Amino acid sequence: MNHALQGRRALVTGSLQGIGHAIALALAQEGCHIVLHGLGSPALQEEARQAVLAAGAPSATVYTHDVSDATQIARLMAEVLAEGPLDILVNNAGIQHVAPIAEMPDAMWDKIIAVDLSSSFHTMKAAMPGMAERGYGRVVNISSAHGLVASVNKAPYVAAKFGLIGLSKVAALEYAAVGNRDLGGVTVNCICPGLTETAILMAQAKDRADASFGGDLDAGMREFLKEKQPSMRTSKPAEIGQLVAWLCHPIAHNITGTAIPIDGGWTSQ
Repeated sequence: MNHALQGRRALVTGSLQGIGHAIALALAQEGCHIVLHGLGSPALQEEARQAVLAAGAPSATVYTHDVSDATQIARLMAEVLAEGPLDILVNNAGIQHVAPIAEMPDAMWDKIIAVDLSSSFHTMKAAMPGMAERGYGRVVNISSAHGLVASVNKAPYVAAKFGLIGLSKVAALEYAAVGNRDLGGVTVNCICPGLTETAILMAQAKDRADASFGGDLDAGMREFLKEKQPSMRTSKPAEIGQLVAWLCHPIAHNITGTAIPIDGGWTSQ
């Protein structure tokens, strides 16, 4: 364990499973106190909590507020901050719905924008003043390759992920001069995953395999990769977690306002 983050406190939204949970595990391995968040059964909450404790977190708590609701986000942040300073904020919670613009339900547009974009504004607004007071803070917003390039039938998701990068750049500029090299400063960055081995991707690959390849899951995944990811390799959630942890180190004090793809060359095409 590198002790640069030992004792820091991190909130990761959408962290009961998938990429968010991998990020929480990576920060736990660095010795951070972990605040988990997500919608899931009590059994899933406890499983996630025990996993980060086993990974090295000195403490772990779980919150289940609905981040599509600004009032609930306000309660979430008030409760988290009442328990102590928040050094690291990772906005990972996200949802998606696939449909053409003409068929996209208005309510679904509103909900995706609320979860995938507006929730990050509200959490950052609450957390960043305290970071500035202490001279150290890290915000890492999980955007997507779809925050850099578009795809059909994903209008609200693409709009939210593009917006998240813009929001992050504004915040990075507003807090760029806070702190110093020794303290670590306050930085805001986005990570933009491409095709990553999550339950959602595997389900999509299975659907494609069943529809076009007689149930051959490997063939379904290769078709996905051939369309988007030149490396022809998926990423693992743990790889994204390791990059988040590194960005939180004081050595990354001058890396701010970036949108870093982990996409095998997808957005370079």
